[in-house]
Parts: sequence; structure tokens; C-alpha cells
Amino acid sequence: MKRRKFLNTSLAAGAGMALSPTTNLKAQTRDTYDQLDKILAQHILDKSLFKESLIIEKIELLHYQGNFICRIRTENGAEGLSVSNNMQMIHLYPIFINRIQPFFIGKDARDLEKLLAEVYVHMSNYKLQSLAFWVPLATLEFAILDLLGKVAKQPIASLIGNFQNKEIAVYQANNHRGKSAEESIKRIKAHMDKTDAKALKFKVGGRMSKNADYPAGRTEKLIPLVRKTFGDEMTIYADSNGSYTVDEAISIGKLMEEYRFDFYEEPVPFDWYEETKQVTEALQVPIAGGEQEPSMHNFRWLIGNDALDIVQPDIFYFGGMIRSMKVAKMANSVGKTCTPHISGSGLGYLYMMHFVAALPNAGPYHEFKGFNKQISFECATSDLKVRDGKIKVPTGPGLGIEIDPDFISKHKAIEVLG
Repeated sequence: MKRRKFLNTSLAAGAGMALSPTTNLKAQTRDTYDQLDKILAQHILDKSLFKESLIIEKIELLHYQGNFICRIRTENGAEGLSVSNNMQMIHLYPIFINRIQPFFIGKDARDLEKLLAEVYVHMSNYKLQSLAFWVPLATLEFAILDLLGKVAKQPIASLIGNFQNKEIAVYQANNHRGKSAEESIKRIKAHMDKTDAKALKFKVGGRMSKNADYPAGRTEKLIPLVRKTFGDEMTIYADSNGSYTVDEAISIGKLMEEYRFDFYEEPVPFDWYEETKQVTEALQVPIAGGEQEPSMHNFRWLIGNDALDIVQPDIFYFGGMIRSMKVAKMANSVGKTCTPHISGSGLGYLYMMHFVAALPNAGPYHEFKGFNKQISFECATSDLKVRDGKIKVPTGPGLGIEIDPDFISKHKAIEVLG
């Protein structure tokens, strides 16, 4: 009661006076949230491309030797395919079969954007929110987008935005934790020589390790060694995978600033939102994050509170391109870039390329982990080779590829469980 009386007295005393800097800051944040909410209310998918209904008649999840293909057909014979994030789907396919697939049967594929919101509530699926729900849903979304693209004779990139980035400049991602700084450099260089990329990303810290390095002392040796090895013209990113507390993250970030790094990814655990903001405010090196983020509302907070400089939704982990494009557009409205994280299995790099092709605020370089040679397909509009550090985006309908029918026929449909 004494505290309440004090607050009331203070408010009364301040009536009529100019707003304090803190109050102004809060008002500015509210204005930013209003701006972001308007963007979230906008539609991503261009439904005007489709004049006739596209009622979903059949959805199959096909499996063969660890590979998962989603095949969707409409009543009028249109078909779409997607390849899932196989490393995750091997554990998550029951969620697809039991909780997502039945919901979409009989629905109009043109209503995809609305259906994504409705299936989130269906059967209380929101209680599964995170990678466990979003990867299966993204798998279905990609198949529907492939179908819609084929019907409209447009690449997926043209369905979710303006196809403006015809080539993707890549950065070579490397993960050599557990190796000495010297051995890590040898391995990073070997990867770089294969792509002639003009940018690279390497791992620091020990991955959610509470400041432990792996091996001890590796990071402090490796940061200057990477710059020395690859020179002043190389764009260099570093990813700690949430390895540090705030103080240690700032200390490592200062070292990155000394050697002119271009972004610092996940300096603290991904769900330490206030702490991420503290690190961002303390450093000049741009802070990137969002790979693990499952919540649209949390991305709104991270963007609205300037907790990140670069947003990195993973289009599988975050539930698809439509949701991820909303994040990118929120970031764009306040002058931030989007450099999406790529899931490393299946055809993740192809989905990433279509997403980046439509980004209004694409970063200069995007993650590359190599091509999946286990999935047999052809692409008529791009050889999908890295030349001078760049890859041409496919421009054919849908995903822009033709998966070998013989390869698909090896897959068998997974039945509903229970």
C-alpha cells in the first residue's frame, strides 16, 4: 500500500510535465509494435493467380530409406511434391500423419495462408509449438506451394513475393568443434576451395556450453587466425550456438570487432531474449539470431525491441515460407536484414533459394551446406552449381525441379497410426 501511494503521488506530481526519456522510449516501442502488427495482418500468398478452386483430395507421406516425400493431389488432378527435413521427420512423422494431414483434406489449397493459422489451433496443436510441429507443417506447405506454382506456371518465389534475387551469393558454413584452431583452419580452407565463396561462417564456443570452449582456448586462437588466413576482403561470420553468458558473449564479441567480423550468431542461448538485447546493445558487430525461434510473437519482440540486427528464421523449423516471410517483412520495416538459416537435409537449400529470391531485405550472403546427391532430380532452368560463389535460382513452375518418378516409386505411403 505504501508503494502504491508513492506511485500515485509521483504520477500526480509529474502531471503536465514533459515525458521522460524512458516514457518516450516506451512510446516509440509501442509505435514500432503498431507498425509490425500492420505487417503481420498483410497477406503473403497471392491468391489472384488462381481462378478456380483447388480442393485437396489426397495427401500422402511417402518414405524410403530415411527420405520423406509429401505428395498432394487436388480433385482436378493438380499435384505437388516436397521433400522434408529428413533428419527431423524420422522422429516427427506421426504428428504429420495424425494431426496435420487429416485437417487439410477437403480444403481449398488457395486458402493455404488461412489454413496455416487454423491448423495451429486444430486439436490444440499450439501445444506442440516448436520444431516438432513446424517441420511437419512446413513439409506440407512446401508441397502445396509446389502445386500452386505448377497451376499458376510460376516459381514458388513469385507466389510469396517479388522474384527479385535471381542469383544467391553463398557463404560456406563450417562446423569443426572438437578440433584445434589449426586443424579447424585446414578444414575450413578445404571447404572454401570447393565453392570460391566470398564469405564463410565458422563455429565458436562449445554449443549451449555455459562458457566452455571445445577444446579449451580454441575460440580465442581461431578468431584472429581466420582473418589472417582469409584476408581483409573475406566476409566472416561466427556462430556460438548459445555458448555464452552475457559477459562472456560480450568479451568474445569485442574480439570479433577487433578482427572486423560481419555478424555474430546466437551469442547467448536463443531463448534468452533480454540477454540477447544486452549483448546487441554492448557490441558494434551485428548480432544475428532466430534459427531456433518457434514463435511469431517472440520474433515481434526481438525486432520491436532491437534485440537483433539480423533475423534468421529457418523455413523448416519456423513452419514454412509464408510465416518466415512475415518475419522478414517485419525486419525490413525497421531496416533489418534477413539471412535465413538452412536445414541441412532433404532439399532444404532449394527451398531456401526460393525464399531468398523473394526477400526484399536479403542479406548479402546465404548459408550453403552442399547439395543432396541422394535425391534424384533434374532442373531445367539452373545447373545448381556454385560459380564464383553464386548459384542461379530455378525459375520453373513450383520448386522448379522434376524428381525422378522411379525414385518416387520406391517410396511407400505411411499409414495413419493407431
